[in-house]
Amino acid sequence: MEPKIKETAWNPELEAKILKQWVDSGLYDFVPENKNFVIDTPPPYPSGRPWHIGAAAHYSQIDMIARTARMNGNHVYFPIGIDRNGLPVELYTEKKHNIRMQETERSKFLELCKSSLDDLEAEMLQIMKSLGLSGNFANYYRTDSEEYRILTQSTFIELWKRGTIYKATRPNNYDWVSGTTIADAEIQYQDIPTKLVYMKFKIKDSDREIIIASTRPELLCACQTVIVNPDDSRYQDVIGKQIIVPVINREVTINTHHSAQMEFGSGAVMVCSYGDQNDVALFREMKLEEIVAIGMNGLMTESAGKYAGLKVKQARNQIVEDLQNAGLVEKIEEITHRTPVSERSKIPIEIIPMEEYYVKQIDVIEKIREIGQKIKFYPDMHKQILMNWLDSISIDWPISRRRYYGTEIPIWYCKACSEPHVPTPGKYYKPWVDPAPFDKCTKCGASEFVGETRTFDTWMDSSVSPLFISKYNKDSEFFKKTYPATLRPQAKDIVRTWLYYTILRCEQLTGSSPWSEAWIMGYGLDEKGMKMSKSKGNAVDPLPIIEKFGADTFRFWSASEINHGYDFRCSEQKIEATKKFLSKLWNVSRFISSYSIIENAEPTATDKWILSELDRVIAECQKGYSEYNFFVPAISIREFTWNLFAAHYIEMVKARAYGEGFTEAEKNAAIYTLHKVLSTILLLLAPISPFITDHLWQELYSKETIHKQKRPNSEGFVDMSQYTKEIEEFNSKVWNEKKSKGLSLKDTITIEIPESLKQFAKDLIPMHRIQ
Repeated sequence: MEPKIKETAWNPELEAKILKQWVDSGLYDFVPENKNFVIDTPPPYPSGRPWHIGAAAHYSQIDMIARTARMNGNHVYFPIGIDRNGLPVELYTEKKHNIRMQETERSKFLELCKSSLDDLEAEMLQIMKSLGLSGNFANYYRTDSEEYRILTQSTFIELWKRGTIYKATRPNNYDWVSGTTIADAEIQYQDIPTKLVYMKFKIKDSDREIIIASTRPELLCACQTVIVNPDDSRYQDVIGKQIIVPVINREVTINTHHSAQMEFGSGAVMVCSYGDQNDVALFREMKLEEIVAIGMNGLMTESAGKYAGLKVKQARNQIVEDLQNAGLVEKIEEITHRTPVSERSKIPIEIIPMEEYYVKQIDVIEKIREIGQKIKFYPDMHKQILMNWLDSISIDWPISRRRYYGTEIPIWYCKACSEPHVPTPGKYYKPWVDPAPFDKCTKCGASEFVGETRTFDTWMDSSVSPLFISKYNKDSEFFKKTYPATLRPQAKDIVRTWLYYTILRCEQLTGSSPWSEAWIMGYGLDEKGMKMSKSKGNAVDPLPIIEKFGADTFRFWSASEINHGYDFRCSEQKIEATKKFLSKLWNVSRFISSYSIIENAEPTATDKWILSELDRVIAECQKGYSEYNFFVPAISIREFTWNLFAAHYIEMVKARAYGEGFTEAEKNAAIYTLHKVLSTILLLLAPISPFITDHLWQELYSKETIHKQKRPNSEGFVDMSQYTKEIEEFNSKVWNEKKSKGLSLKDTITIEIPESLKQFAKDLIPMHRIQ
């Protein structure tokens, strides 16, 4: 018989045609019903070219979640968004146009940022579409849109009026390269080579010296006390006395504090504003007066005396030289120091007292912990990232940033008394350019106002994504059916930022968790196992690979390569190798397409055996899909299709399917089973490789897309897996024996069929031409 499928190979160029069919049919439009599956899809950030291949793999798997949910009978809400606020685009724009944000007129700089984002966004959307993401691209959202920024500002105003947000001057992490405050969650730690300088401090009116070791001698000018442990017997006679800060020659008091470790160095520690967060805590606890040693421009301030105007590293080197010249250095050690650096600029952060706006979080940590414990994490191990972060939070969240491209803080200050005023929510406000929407100050009655120039931390926007997609405060009926969302999928590196801040903000605004499940993915690494980044130059562009091999090949690689939750390596060679499986699936389908579909038949022993093995695969796939772990169904389907169905069963039943020496009922049973297994494989594989499965499904089984079908369930066939190994070993034995005798597979052979396999003999004899 002629095969119904004429093409000899799967052509990835068909994917564009299939994609158009999905779009034209409105297949993925969402109408809220009672059984809704809502995905709080991560809006990717178009920060530069290329879009990370690991991110493309991540999003292809999010689509697998959406397609699985649809085949489970859910109405799936899979919104697509683009994150367009914050520092990355500002840095990209500065580099692209060779300008400095602070030296460029604000409106012009914002336009340049928007233009940069538009170009990068278009490419990102192209990749997402070409991957077959089944979201509604016609209505995708942008976090810098007026509608989105209105929500961010409205939620700020709501929390401000409740007293959940406040303004205060406190020591903050400061990235002087970016020129803005950053939150603890935006800090990374790097082991950086540095010098540990052992400095001599002299006690006033005494010849006695105390050695103090520090990696930050440039902060000597900000030293306000020296502490020792109250139980340290070495210093009992000097507690309360004055000690002279070397080079600076200022007197400070020696105090006791339990944080001074007797076994570390000399046991004496200088406390400066601010070397680290321990200094911050000590200054607050001991009520010390802070000295600002480093300015917002990254240079030493006037408080540094003759070192004023120097960069931090220059000042450090100069002070060490001056200490050595004065004989005030005992020794210098070369060490590796765990240094806090800005996540974006990779520059060591400074801690500077600054006035900022804060969201209260300290008083709700336990409530967030309770919510976090109830959220089902996939895999469960990544829940610990959230719990560890909750344990480390020590201050409220600073949310104001001294940047341009972000949602503006909607506040105006009375010019006379500086009283802050927030407007009525529901509009998009730009206080740096818009006139104040007030007639007079509520405190002093003055009529002139000054608009706030700062913007929000980008996580203030991102953290309301589940509220935005569910139309919070806009459509109450839609909100009831879509909030809380079902699932938050995201990478593990932003658990302590996006995931945590979303729980925090949504709990504060709605009193409930934003979703019931969280799906966490690992990092995409290069071939050598290194984390990919544009700055390293090892990022792989996914678009040429998708265009070369097709989306289904890329997606199946993603599923079969990534063990859920763990880091994974990306290489074109591995992706290309995946194509072999789709070719095998195509060849199997083409062969089976030669036979008309048989609606029902009484299976033989051989048919029952493969159907029982199919039941096992269905069960394995169900477990993998239920846990959003696509590695499990991908491997199970590939191994079954390639190594069992194609290699053994099809070869065993070919003669029967041709009708050679068999009854019509036996022939029909073979054809029925071939189609039964293939159609089930296509249904099982559809969420992972949606293009080829839909094409084959519509060619062979129904003109209605496969993605409107129900996922198959086990049919309870009697388990015959005890025969599988024997069948494989017997077939291999025959093939090897023919090869060793120089026979072709079509030649006859004399060989005994084992007693345990006699029930399959009627298929094994013609398969191997056994005499």
